[in-house]
Amino acid sequence: MTVQQTAEHEYPPQPPTLGQLLRQLRDARQISRERLAFAAGVSASYLTHLEQGQRDRPTHSVVKALVQQLDTVIELSDTEHRHLHDLAGLAETSVPTVAQLQAEITPEMHHGLTLHSPNPAAYFDVRLNLLACNNAYDTALPGLTGEGNWVRWMFGNELSKQVMVDWEQEAWLAVSRLRGILGGSGSPDWFAELITEYGVYPHFRRLWAHNAASFGRAQTPVRLRDPATGECTRYYSQSFGALSIRYPGWIGFVSCLRIP
Repeated sequence: MTVQQTAEHEYPPQPPTLGQLLRQLRDARQISRERLAFAAGVSASYLTHLEQGQRDRPTHSVVKALVQQLDTVIELSDTEHRHLHDLAGLAETSVPTVAQLQAEITPEMHHGLTLHSPNPAAYFDVRLNLLACNNAYDTALPGLTGEGNWVRWMFGNELSKQVMVDWEQEAWLAVSRLRGILGGSGSPDWFAELITEYGVYPHFRRLWAHNAASFGRAQTPVRLRDPATGECTRYYSQSFGALSIRYPGWIGFVSCLRIP
């Protein structure tokens, strides 16, 4: 261990800062402060203030310019990019498309779906769009893959009433959980647009008017019926947030465990 490293270990750990990360990224690329500042269109003194923590809220354009110049040497990873913007108070606020979120489902995540078979498993976004599922999920909930969205399937596809034994209960849960999830979003414009889209279904409007919110389901089984045979199967359903560097909080994982 060097003398400098020994000295650093004498101090208690400190929270991460924008300046600390910016200096680390610059040093890793062996770029001088003056060179980076000039290329990004800011003064060397301004960059010094950023790195020393005397300024911690740069504009989006300044961060973008700095990242572009750092990328020309070694491209930032998705993790570094997100961490830098988070520390700068510039977390991503744009609404990702379904295609962008589907692209976040990595080959490893798809493999995880396969490993869950014969139990149904799937990834959804917070708008209840289906992003990916295994064959068991597709078979257990026929028509959902074609609809591409849980609400459209529940309220617009008659197959849902054939499959969901406790359809009224599940419809109530879907709407109340949607209200709970979207309530934490600060009611952005896309929230209102989403509710308008789902509002074409009269039963959805009736349930939404109750103003009920929930953040999970009780440990009551989901009962699914095979529309071809009439056989009923019970599942325990669990939901978890899925890691997404680019779109944190947008993707959820649903796992159904068959009850013998």
